[in-house]
Amino acid sequence: MAQADSVGQNTGASFSRYLIAQANGVSLAATGNAVVALPILGGGLTNGGGAGNSGGVIVRQVTFQNPNSDISAANLAILTSSDGNTSNSVVTALTYASLTAAGKFQDGNIASPYLASQSITGNVTQALFVKVNNAVANGTVDIRVYGDIVNF
Repeated sequence: MAQADSVGQNTGASFSRYLIAQANGVSLAATGNAVVALPILGGGLTNGGGAGNSGGVIVRQVTFQNPNSDISAANLAILTSSDGNTSNSVVTALTYASLTAAGKFQDGNIASPYLASQSITGNVTQALFVKVNNAVANGTVDIRVYGDIVNF
């Protein structure tokens, strides 16, 4: 009989909305590009030189959670590049008005083309990068990126 509480024989490709990247206690104290890197699957995807032979993930949800204080004035984006180029947005720049105290959360807005039809592949990036557009002194937040694994 199968063990209902065991997933040991499965990988992330066996699940929907798998945790594909995360960071805890991301500092929002200063503005900047690539304030923190979120390595995809903890170490990156296979880079085969092209989308067809590289690893890939589909971003389904990005949650900002567990602020250490009121960070509702913070403005953040998540990009596929570390240069701050907003044309590489996975999550559009947004002020997180719901993040007013510990225990609060808010989901980010997934940007086009990742919202509808585009996966992120290993030949494009190995990590996602947090860009802080408006800082909050001493503010921190945890970030979770969930999605589906196309391939490793």
